[in-house]
This record gives sequence, C-alpha cells and structure tokens, in this order.
Amino acid sequence: MSGAIVQINNVSKQYKGAQQPAVSHLTLEISKGSVFGLLGPNGAGKSTLVMLLCGLLKPDEGSIQVLDLKVGESSAAIREKIGVAPQEIALFPTLTAHENLFYFGRMYGLQTEVLKKRIDEYVNTFGLQDKMHKRVQTFSGGMKRRLNLIAALLHDPSLIILDEPTAGVDVQSRNMILEFLLTLKAKGVTILYSSHFLEEAERICTHLAIVDEGKLLVTGKPDILLAENPDCKNLEELFLKRTGKTMRD
Repeated sequence: MSGAIVQINNVSKQYKGAQQPAVSHLTLEISKGSVFGLLGPNGAGKSTLVMLLCGLLKPDEGSIQVLDLKVGESSAAIREKIGVAPQEIALFPTLTAHENLFYFGRMYGLQTEVLKKRIDEYVNTFGLQDKMHKRVQTFSGGMKRRLNLIAALLHDPSLIILDEPTAGVDVQSRNMILEFLLTLKAKGVTILYSSHFLEEAERICTHLAIVDEGKLLVTGKPDILLAENPDCKNLEELFLKRTGKTMRD
C-alpha cells in the first residue's frame, strides 16, 4: 500500500436539534489497498461519516480529502471515482434489475458494450441471472443488497464504500457478498466497510476503526489490536472493553 486514499481531519457534524454530535472531532486515514472496517453499533455515526465522505453532508468543522480531492470543493469529481452502496437500498423498485443496472452504468458514462459485459460478469457472480427482467420490488432483501452492490461496482471505482452491506440479508446472500469482498481484497481494491457485525470485520478487514457516539475509540490492524489486548479473544470483547457495552446495546 502507498499513501492515504482518504484523509479525515478533526471532522465534526451535529444535526439540528440533536443533543450531541453525530461525529465528533474525528481524525482518520484510510490507506490505498486496504479493507478498512468502520465499526460501531447503530447510531454510532458511521452513516453520517459515509455521507460526509460522499459530499452529501457538510461538516461543521474539519476537512476531508478523498483521492487527493477536497470534499466540498470537488465532491462531484469524487463521486465519479468512488462506488457507494448505501445502507438504504438505492434502486428504482418499479424498474427491473437490468433496467436499474443499465441506468446506473450509463449515468457513469459507460459505453453499451462495456456495460453489458460488466453486468453479465457481476450478475453471474452474484447469482441473479434469472432475476434480471423482474422488478426490484419483487426481490428479497438479500437480492436487493446484491444488486445494490453491483450498481456501485459497474464503473470500476478507485474506492468502494459499503454501508452495512449485509444488514437484513439471508445467510446465502451474506456469504456471497463476503466471499466477493475477499476476492476484491486479494486484488488490492480499497474498500471502506461500515458495519456493526464484528465477526465479519475480523474475517475481511486489514484495518479498522471502532467508533461510538461519534467518537473514534481505537484504530489499527485487527491482529495487532487483539495482540495488544490479550484479555480479548475477539473484536466483540475488545469493543466491550473499550465501551462497556456490546454491539446489541
């Protein structure tokens, strides 16, 4: 890995009417080629940070750079180079799977032949061949998650941001998504993986940050963090040690 692909410097964000910030004075770097786990319970500030990275929210203070571009000044250029699979399914429910993927591919400027090839490749990978001409509103939660991920990958982004990509999915879909992410990891693709499933992070992440109540609690490589805390057998126990609660609290 060489250099930071994401630089977050002293960033804070508080929503109007909220008693405390969703993100509070957070500083973080994500290195090129890493699978970086942004871990914390629901409400920890993970989705807010993802929206800040994408330029969909403006920080109250601090600065963010993605791919050497400053968020806020070059947000449109950044969005062309990243792929985002948000926690809320970003698909058109009344369109078919094929129509959705063609729409997103053309939005990113892909030529028809390239787009067809990539759609075929990813649809085969995620086992959706027989569903391509069915409306997305008929899909199960797991199938929607898989299609949501494909839409984020079509333009071959330099950074992939996944916000709770396995939330609410069946075991088959979860395993399919995780196995695919492991293949991307082996290719050196940079991934920001936001999740509250710590066992998944142990399986796929090269680096991680644990956040709670908008604050950064700990960051580093999973094996090193656990070696530094020999009383913790896994990330769940490390999180409990640092926060006094579990992910399910």
